[in-house]
Amino acid sequence: MTTTGEIDTSRVTEAPADMSPPARRDPRALRALLPWVFPAVAALAALLGSDTPAREVALYAAYLLLAVVTPGTLVFRGLFGSRGNWPEDLGLGAATGLVVMLAGWALGAATGLQHLLILWPVLVVLPFLAVPRLRRHWRRGPGDPLPLRWSWAMAATLVAITGWAATVFATPLPPVTHEYYPDLYYHLALVHEMMRSMPFQVPQLAGDTLRYHYLSDADIATASMVTGIAPTTVLLRLWLIPIVSIAAVVYAVLARALTGRWWAGPLAATVAFAGQALSLGSAVPTFSAPVPVTVNSPSQTFAVPLIGLFVVLAVDRLRGRPLGWGWAFLPVLAVACAGSKASVLPPVAAGLALTGAVTLCRRRPPWAAAGLLAVTGFGMAAGLRLFAGGGAGTLQPQALSLLGWIEPYRDTLGAGDGVVRNGLVPLGVEQAGTAGRWFVAWVVLWALLLQAPRLGGLLRPRGATRTDPAFPLLAGIVVAGTGAAWALWHPSASQLYFFAAAAPFGAVLLAWSLADRVRGWRAPVAGLIAGALGELLLPAVHVPARETIGNWAWTLAVPVLRVAALTVAAILVVVLLWRRRGARAVPVALLAAVAGASIAGGVRWTTETLADPPVKTSNKGVAVRAPEMAAALWLDANAGRDDVVATNVHCMPMRVKVCNARAFWVAGLGGRRTLVESWAYSDETVAANGRDGLKYFYQPAPEPGVYQLNERVFSRADPADVARLRDDYRVRWLFADTRAGAVSPRLADVARLRYQRGTVTVYEVR
Repeated sequence: MTTTGEIDTSRVTEAPADMSPPARRDPRALRALLPWVFPAVAALAALLGSDTPAREVALYAAYLLLAVVTPGTLVFRGLFGSRGNWPEDLGLGAATGLVVMLAGWALGAATGLQHLLILWPVLVVLPFLAVPRLRRHWRRGPGDPLPLRWSWAMAATLVAITGWAATVFATPLPPVTHEYYPDLYYHLALVHEMMRSMPFQVPQLAGDTLRYHYLSDADIATASMVTGIAPTTVLLRLWLIPIVSIAAVVYAVLARALTGRWWAGPLAATVAFAGQALSLGSAVPTFSAPVPVTVNSPSQTFAVPLIGLFVVLAVDRLRGRPLGWGWAFLPVLAVACAGSKASVLPPVAAGLALTGAVTLCRRRPPWAAAGLLAVTGFGMAAGLRLFAGGGAGTLQPQALSLLGWIEPYRDTLGAGDGVVRNGLVPLGVEQAGTAGRWFVAWVVLWALLLQAPRLGGLLRPRGATRTDPAFPLLAGIVVAGTGAAWALWHPSASQLYFFAAAAPFGAVLLAWSLADRVRGWRAPVAGLIAGALGELLLPAVHVPARETIGNWAWTLAVPVLRVAALTVAAILVVVLLWRRRGARAVPVALLAAVAGASIAGGVRWTTETLADPPVKTSNKGVAVRAPEMAAALWLDANAGRDDVVATNVHCMPMRVKVCNARAFWVAGLGGRRTLVESWAYSDETVAANGRDGLKYFYQPAPEPGVYQLNERVFSRADPADVARLRDDYRVRWLFADTRAGAVSPRLADVARLRYQRGTVTVYEVR
């Protein structure tokens, strides 16, 4: 016995050792992770196979995970809640993270503290570690789980996107003798400009205020500053696959939210980003064969996931889900969209206006649509104030101007349209006779028909979808984007970006329209297979030898008539065999066939291009040689961040009577502002389009006095001119290329020779 409060140790035995088996990992979690291994391996293979250093691949992956995806996911969950599954949370969180990093970059550029950008993600994440109420956002919240099939389908979509990106990676990394698309050099120069402090200047015309949608360049600059990876490697290799993959997941989220079908998300994402316009066996390209993302336009590519995120949140609100503190994030997101690409918000504004009008017609106050429209309007106004310039001011109304970029019209009625806007319709349309106008109508109809993967979803929805406020939103976006592309004029067809902004939403609508009608798996699967086989097996109808209106009309009609006949025959067989059930399956099969043909066309193009890459013969006068690139890269490594460079390189090709002022490579690869390099995209030059019958990039330099002073320095090496460059324009370096023009040997007497290779000599101004 023991007294009260004492323990009888005689009865206490040692606890047996824990013999239970060790905790095992949940096999369901491992199965859920397995699909994502394949796109990761595909991306790694594509990057390493294109000579991207493994260390830089690992660095960028760590940056993406730790500085973009993690903070963005926490912010998204904190503002809008979890979607109930990891893939959608991470996809929407990554898009949010792009905006969060832009906010950090803007603070750094405004204060000159860019070197502290690496701490910005830490500051964002810290409250989610320190504040107890915010810690729950590290975990997945309640919501709709995703079936494993969704992950496998999305993984296949991302592998297809990676294959497409691998075709772009055929472009070698500098220094190498190669002809890059000139806009890549332009964006590289802007990336370097985004590493400097506000206010920003035009890198090719030092001193001019920069007015351009440059936030994609800011994102690339941020990644480069945080990781230390060269901007050329980020832009030409590391940046593309993650941005497009984020966009694919965002639009997959949108499609699943609209339809409630798991397969609608991967289908919409695949059509949007791995599919193409239909060909129907025609060898004539339509007006928008490329996908809505491209390496040649980082601004368009970067805008796609941001505007997708905006519409996902807009759909949530229109369907009655409160946004709470998320309303404070929406204006920031809208400004980010406008600063990425000016053409993405106007179609959304049109869709919201249509949604409000439809809501009013149903005798309900459109408060949600009005609030979202106000946010969109704020983003457009801020974008016009902060970013828009040059090309944006050149957009003018002209119906059917897009015909000038379609071969059947351009080579017949449009041969004399010229380079300027000459009326409310193109000159060839205005002067066409009856037969010509019928031909114009047929070309427009043919071009729209080939865009069925982006326009086919406008078919009237069924059931409850008719009253869903999300349908007029998406339909308005697609109609407005397509209408703007056909109603506006731009000297370089930049009105097409309105359609590019709307195209992914068209793919979502196609998946929605299909999901509304599906009642079983046989009809959609049969349609997908039939469409894919038709796209792959139909023989091509080639361009006529004699390019007349009649020949062109017949060339466009043959593939359409052939496909129409095959479709009618298939419909008759289905209806006769299944009668009433078959009649209901016809629209399902047709929509699925459109999706199947689009996907098959994209996959075929990718596989053929990877198997047999086209050999690009560089124009010797346009291609920048390896020694020239090396000299520019040396300048980037040795000049001060804010130093100004004078150069005699202005034209592509060099030494021509009429200068094509798009040689942006000295500022792009050299990474420094140039006094006068190339001026094709300046506001004044673009506004002068058509003067003396010349397109804008053939116009003379906007400031003749500065240009002439710049040229005299290289041709005469007058000490007084060099001193003026130094004292009045803060020029610290002279980049002289004898391929661009004669260079005085006396330059070494008035400036210090620092580097010489090939045709390039670099001098430092004393």
